[in-house]
Amino acid sequence: MDSMIFDLDGTLWDSTDTVLLAWNRLLKDYTKIKREITKEDLQGVMGLQVPEIGKRLFPDLDEATRKRFLEESCIVENTFIGKQGGILFEQVEEVLKILSQKYKLFIVSNCQDGYIEAFYQYHQLEKYFIDYENPGRTGLSKGENIQLIIERNKLSQPVYVGDTEGDRKAAKYAGIPFVYAKYGFGQVSEYDYVIETVDDLVRIF
Repeated sequence: MDSMIFDLDGTLWDSTDTVLLAWNRLLKDYTKIKREITKEDLQGVMGLQVPEIGKRLFPDLDEATRKRFLEESCIVENTFIGKQGGILFEQVEEVLKILSQKYKLFIVSNCQDGYIEAFYQYHQLEKYFIDYENPGRTGLSKGENIQLIIERNKLSQPVYVGDTEGDRKAAKYAGIPFVYAKYGFGQVSEYDYVIETVDDLVRIF
């Protein structure tokens, strides 16, 4: 193994509270949306691409309004994340520091453009990662973005660390082993490795 590619939400951190605050602040400007978003709502769509999140949370909203809300929410969300951050899982930075001395580290997340940068901005973890990718920049699926990272950085034996079934399928699509972060948001039945806490990565690898 020469590298680790990480999912972000549910794997390295939980940004739900900050995202919830950003979205509900923006919802006040949308009279067509009669409800606030709950924490359970957001956790139920973590790992999905932005258009799919919009369809799941606002199925009755007309397409034009939903598209406008999602575009604005991404901007507001990135601003809030950059200023307030999220909750890093226990020992994340210590583990990244140790792993980065042995492996090349990357992030591939199903987020909008600017989200990973906001994560870096607040928590100052960019120094541990070589590259990152997301559909907000490429328009590609998670599996395709993993492949892009592999090709762009000439990786020979990477693994993907994530917490959802979508992450498992993306790793399978890219043809690499999947490490299931059991402490995250999703339930996964098949995996190559499983970790109960972030620091299990140091013990296993």
